[in-house]
Amino acid sequence: MADNVAFGVAYDGTPPARGAARPRVAVLGASGFAGALAARLVHRHPYFALGEITARAEAGMRLDELYPHHRVPIALTEPDLDRIGSTHDVAIVGYPHGASSEAVAAMHAQGLVVVDLSADFRLRDPATYREWYGDVHVAPELFGTAVYGLPELHREALAGVREGGRIIAMPGCFPTATILGLAPLARAGLLQDVIVDAKTGVSGAGRKLARTTHYVDVSENVHAYGVAGHRHQPEIRQELGALGMGESVQPVFVPHLVPVDQGELISAYVRATRPVTADEVADLFREAYEGEPFVELTTAEPGMRDVQASNVARIRTTVDPRSGHVLVFATIDNLWKGTSSQAVQALNAAFGRPEDEGLTG
Repeated sequence: MADNVAFGVAYDGTPPARGAARPRVAVLGASGFAGALAARLVHRHPYFALGEITARAEAGMRLDELYPHHRVPIALTEPDLDRIGSTHDVAIVGYPHGASSEAVAAMHAQGLVVVDLSADFRLRDPATYREWYGDVHVAPELFGTAVYGLPELHREALAGVREGGRIIAMPGCFPTATILGLAPLARAGLLQDVIVDAKTGVSGAGRKLARTTHYVDVSENVHAYGVAGHRHQPEIRQELGALGMGESVQPVFVPHLVPVDQGELISAYVRATRPVTADEVADLFREAYEGEPFVELTTAEPGMRDVQASNVARIRTTVDPRSGHVLVFATIDNLWKGTSSQAVQALNAAFGRPEDEGLTG
């Protein structure tokens, strides 16, 4: 196996044992879009060491056969939770909601830091989870114990994950862009009425659906979905509510599928609780995100290509002079900042590493 020299660190690809100086990270569900990218980022990371990467149908294949562009020359294995739990320090779980909670609970019980990419631990209220996802959660006793893995908002809580043995529940891609785009306004008590128009690429549907979606349905076409209530809506409501958005505010959220591989853009239209100027709003965002390594504030309208294959959220704000609405535009790469690279950023924070370690260069 060729040496891994990404980011200036060379090693022979053999991960150390559990408890060694470089924490050993397993990726469960590494055949999916998010899991495969997570494996790539950990494989190239100068601090974490990639251990087992698992899949069921593709077990025995090397990941670089399934995804050549990720360049991870490691074979996928059948998931064995007992073996993984006894030989790893961290587990990144890339299963769909419902299927994830069992594996997360098992890894958590064995003392691993667990990063869940699904929705199974994002919501703090079991009744809300049942309303939106059904009664498929096998570890309801763990509700409310996870740290929401948005470092820009929960950095201090993430820093205690390693000692406290808590789960990191990674945000959904839509909530990541939406919450980052609206957090400064929520914190200032300015959200009176919110409409969020979101656009996402085909990869947001996951590998299975993306590969079975007919080309002619997507090409030269844009359509809304989840208009009766998208599952990310209560997550957005939960996090913005915790920042100070009033109970009476119910954001309208409508996603649209656009004919691109990956990327995401939200356009938020906010009726503020009082008149504000564009300069006042800009100052709020500068204060909120000053020094953040992965939030870029811009005076130009952001586009998906601006942040492709990066952990960056790019945000633009203004105020419509006629209606007085605050307009917020935020773009991320749904597979990177919206999922896998943000998981590595959260792991960096949990282990006291620089948050940009392994994510730049």
